[in-house]
Amino acid sequence: MARTVARVIVDALSELGVRQVFGVVGDALNPLTDAIRTTDDVEWVGCRHEEAAAFAASAQSQLTDRLGVCMGTVGPGSVHLLNGLYDAAKSRTPVLAVAGQVPLSELGSDAFQEVDNDLLFRDVAVFRATITDPDQLPQLLETAVRNALGHKGVAVLTVPGDLGDRELHHDRPARFSLTTPTTRPEASAVRRAADLLSAADRITLLVGQGARAAREDVLALADRLAAPMVLTLKAKEGFEGDNPFQVGQTGLIGNPAAAGAMRSADTLLLLGTDFPYRDWYPEGRTVIQVDTEPAHIGRRVPVDLGLVGDVGATVRDLLGQLAAEPGELGGARDRGHLDEGRKRFLSWRESQARLADPAHDTSLVGKVRSALDNREHGIRPEALAAAVDRSATDDAIFTSDTGMATVWLSRFVEMRGTRRLIGSYNLGSMANAMPQALGAQYLDRDRQVVAFCGDGGLSMLLGDLMTLKSYQLPVKLVVFDNRRLGMVKLEQEQAGLPEFGTVLDNPDFAAVATAMGITGIRVTDPADLDDAVRRAFATAGPVLLDVLTNPDEIAVPAKPTVEQGWGFAVAKMKELLRSHGDETQH
Repeated sequence: MARTVARVIVDALSELGVRQVFGVVGDALNPLTDAIRTTDDVEWVGCRHEEAAAFAASAQSQLTDRLGVCMGTVGPGSVHLLNGLYDAAKSRTPVLAVAGQVPLSELGSDAFQEVDNDLLFRDVAVFRATITDPDQLPQLLETAVRNALGHKGVAVLTVPGDLGDRELHHDRPARFSLTTPTTRPEASAVRRAADLLSAADRITLLVGQGARAAREDVLALADRLAAPMVLTLKAKEGFEGDNPFQVGQTGLIGNPAAAGAMRSADTLLLLGTDFPYRDWYPEGRTVIQVDTEPAHIGRRVPVDLGLVGDVGATVRDLLGQLAAEPGELGGARDRGHLDEGRKRFLSWRESQARLADPAHDTSLVGKVRSALDNREHGIRPEALAAAVDRSATDDAIFTSDTGMATVWLSRFVEMRGTRRLIGSYNLGSMANAMPQALGAQYLDRDRQVVAFCGDGGLSMLLGDLMTLKSYQLPVKLVVFDNRRLGMVKLEQEQAGLPEFGTVLDNPDFAAVATAMGITGIRVTDPADLDDAVRRAFATAGPVLLDVLTNPDEIAVPAKPTVEQGWGFAVAKMKELLRSHGDETQH
């Protein structure tokens, strides 16, 4: 019996190891969802919003390096996929989106809900095509999947509403054989890099996600070069735990030790990173960059030598070229630069730990009370993040919303053991943490999944709390409820502007969760924090932990400028004057 277009697609997904397809059902997708219904090892996960479906598929792809799959039906259903697909594209992870379309006979007629999908997805997709004849399968599907996997991006396959249940005349099994090559730079380039590193006095490594598979090689190189290791946020996972060379992150979420290690180096070695913030690269340094993508070389900072190749293979070649004393990996290189960076980093971590201490605010007795006295203004977000770090398992998967939730996670949650971390760290979308956690939890229901949610982000896709409930996914949602768009507030105040438009009129999120059939826990007293976190993790099924945090708590940049300081002071004065003016009017 000949197979239909829908059956060919679903059978191929099963063969590829896809176990969940995320989306919202409807018209053009009906043949596909029916094929999933009758397939034992592929499950349809009905989300409340297609954006959540795309985020969930992207999360699975990022965590497994396999294909994630989402679907959106005709017109608006496909349009809703865009934000999650853009996040997948910016995260360079393979996702297949199957989009519905009006019947073939209606194409180009401005039919009800008709959208030109090939045009719509032109910017986000490495491959996009509309099936116009059943016998284009399975070849067109093979091409889409190979592009997604080979280019680590998004492929979009559009299925018109009258094609899904049509049979193929020339059916055959789909074939997806695809190997990933290991690339390495030319030997002469490695030799030149070794010469530059040997001549340097103070070397700092900036290590990114692209180096995670080469952890041991990178640690050996840091030891050989006596180099402090600055980590990008994506490199926390894989390099933060049990690493005597790391000095944390740089950039707006970073710390003074990392910024100092970058600034005091005469040579920077960039390994598998496309760290985008130009202002955080010091000027006038010798820069060597290793990346698999030629287009990444030198696009953030001028580079003296670019090595195009896999980080692991390149670093091993470098180690073979760099001299070391017999029996001593570090050789005779002076370790002062490394020791100073580590000293500053450990000192900074101690000062941060004091902020997370519940007893911290009691030490303010007898001193001038400020907005940061959390006994009156809410719980310290630092204390919440630290409490989660203590209670979470060493194999937990963390997701984080863009904004202050990511700041607190980056500073107070250590990626030790086999912990994983994903977020919208390239696109910077709001509302990603909860749907990414949804996708992550489906990979393993017995593994702890923790979402660091901002109150603004959570409320954007609040409806998909019902998806967690409907499928009984035991995700733990930790809500930093500061009643603000916190990062925007900080940006405004650093620029000298009074806070405007950032205040959120939030509901009791724990009560909302309870009404949806999810365990809700609300915390308003710092003394209850640790017990509440432990209870959330000990409770079976999905849990929403709503913690009222201080909206005035700020994250000081790693190298604050005088302009930022003045801007903050001016903004606070404007806010105070406006507040007094409001009082006199009322």
